[in-house]
Amino acid sequence: MNISRLTYTLLLFACHALPLQAAVYNVKDFGATGDGRTIETPAINRAIAEAGKNGGGTVYVPAGSYLCYSIRLQSHITLYLEQGATITAAFPSEREGYDEAEPNDASPYQDFGHSHWKNSLIWGIGLEDIAICGRGAIYGMGLTREESRLKGVGNKAISLKECRNVTIRDLRMLRCGHFALLATGVDNLTIDNLLIDTNRDGLDIDCCRNVRISNCTVNSPWDDAIVLKASYALGYFRDTENVTITGCFVSGYDGGAVADGTFRRDEPQAPDQGFVTGRIKLGTESSGGFKNIAISGCIFERCRGIALETVDGGRLEDVTISNITMRDIVNAPIFLRLGARLRSPEGTPVGTMRRISISNVNVYNADSRYASIISGVPGSCIEDVTLSNIRITYKGGYAKEDGEATPPESEKLYPEPWMFGTIPASAFFVRHARSIRFHQVYVSFMEKDYRPAFVLDDAPNVSMKEVEVDLPDGVPLVVNSEF
Repeated sequence: MNISRLTYTLLLFACHALPLQAAVYNVKDFGATGDGRTIETPAINRAIAEAGKNGGGTVYVPAGSYLCYSIRLQSHITLYLEQGATITAAFPSEREGYDEAEPNDASPYQDFGHSHWKNSLIWGIGLEDIAICGRGAIYGMGLTREESRLKGVGNKAISLKECRNVTIRDLRMLRCGHFALLATGVDNLTIDNLLIDTNRDGLDIDCCRNVRISNCTVNSPWDDAIVLKASYALGYFRDTENVTITGCFVSGYDGGAVADGTFRRDEPQAPDQGFVTGRIKLGTESSGGFKNIAISGCIFERCRGIALETVDGGRLEDVTISNITMRDIVNAPIFLRLGARLRSPEGTPVGTMRRISISNVNVYNADSRYASIISGVPGSCIEDVTLSNIRITYKGGYAKEDGEATPPESEKLYPEPWMFGTIPASAFFVRHARSIRFHQVYVSFMEKDYRPAFVLDDAPNVSMKEVEVDLPDGVPLVVNSEF
């Protein structure tokens, strides 16, 4: 099937990835039908193989519905989905299914989904110069955690391992299973203008370097929306570093409710029994570290707050978060946790968290049970954190007795604010942390809250300048257990 010169030129312009002499391979020329009934994987993989044999090019998917199992990418390939084209995850049969999860000796150190790549709808390993783009859609099956572990079942929409020079742009991705995108050990990764409305994680960026995520909408009520990780899945320690996340909207509305524009709020729970998720997070997998991370100009809505977590031995350093707005936040708006879960090779020490800057953050209608938390563990402190121009409106409503609780250390638990129970502070709880600066921090409550605003425990060198909290008469601004 021929493609006009104008269409070909537009493909090149849209993906910004190909030299002018690169060829276009229309999947219908290789036997694809787009009828929504035929398994199209053989045809699409033939087109990719032919392009790869000839040095690369664009594999063009015209409008239509394409039922597929595992699509195997190759280097120097752009997979372009035309407006009206949908690659749909086919349900496996007794005879056909997805590529099997490959063996991985490092699998004990992270979740199943992080340990394998081939059991996916679209995957690539050890590739360079690839792109997946266009105005089309990728529609997964939205499998449960248990189903996604079965032989022949696809676990993720897109999986990439040890690739470089990758662009993913302009797609709609719906009900994508464990991850819409799992990128592990990928360098020079650009993700732009995606609309993801999914049942588990949206974008998982693991052990990657030089990553740009921009202008994305990610709705993920049951898991994290955009999450940076540094697992041991590659079999060696590797940091996630040099990452920017800009201009993104993350949320925990009902599944599909952002894609269809209804913004429904009928589902209150995530599978972990916390309220809806949908946030930006660093961690939990943190055998490696995180450094040089900048998050700016993002909106959180009906989801958990921002979380920085290193609990498996990684160093989390040099992070800036700025110009963030949050509304209807279901747990701690700001959660910084240095823990000692240590799901890493034996002998890995507790990590570090330091040189964090959080500024120009506005939060409205945040759950008050957990306040905001900055907590290390005994003997390992979070260090050098600056919070400036922070405005938080909490729901409030807690009693004086709630301010007398002593939260457990919970050093080895999975990090979520509820690991501590009801927090004795109404604004910030700071424990096992030093050199924490609060500058221009303003806190108010929708209902009166009778807990102290700031509770400090093993927190030397905490400074406050221009801090205002709307407290009832007689309630202290700061309680410091050291004095």
